[in-house]
Amino acid sequence: MSFSDASLDDQAIVESFLGRPLAGRFAVVVRRLDGRPAVIENEPHLRDGTPMPTLFWLVDPELHAAVSRLESDGGVHRFEELVDPEELARTHEEYARRRRAATDRADLVQAEGGVGGTRVGVKCLHAHLANYLVGAHDPVGELVAAELSVPPLRVVDVRG
Repeated sequence: MSFSDASLDDQAIVESFLGRPLAGRFAVVVRRLDGRPAVIENEPHLRDGTPMPTLFWLVDPELHAAVSRLESDGGVHRFEELVDPEELARTHEEYARRRRAATDRADLVQAEGGVGGTRVGVKCLHAHLANYLVGAHDPVGELVAAELSVPPLRVVDVRG
C-alpha cells in the first residue's frame, strides 16, 4: 500500500470510536489538534479481498454525530439541491480516481462509484465531509463543514 498503516494506538482509538475492529487496513489522514484521529483513509480492499468503496471515512465521534443529525433532518436532499450537478459529478470522478490510484490489488473486484459509493447525487454527508477535510474539492463537504463550524483540524501526509 502506498501509505503507512495506522499505529497500534491509532487502531485502538479508531476501533473504540467505531465500537468494533476494522476489516481492512487504514491510515489516519486528518487529526484533531490534540492528535485524535478524525478521518481515516481505507485501503480499497478489505483483508478478505472485498472491495471497500469508502476511501475516506469520518471517524471523529463528535463530527459523526453532528453529521448524523444533519442527515436525519433531510440534509442529504437539501445539500444535493444546493450544489451544481456537474461539479458534484466531477467530485465523484476525482474520488473514484483517487481510490483507483490507492489500489494495490488490480486482480480483485474493484469498488465502483465516487463519494459514498455513488456515481450521481449525494448518498452520505459523512463521506462528503471526510473527502472535503482531506483537502479534496467537494462542494457538499464544504457546505457541511460550514454549517457545522468544523473545528481546526490537521491533515496528515501519509504518503511522505
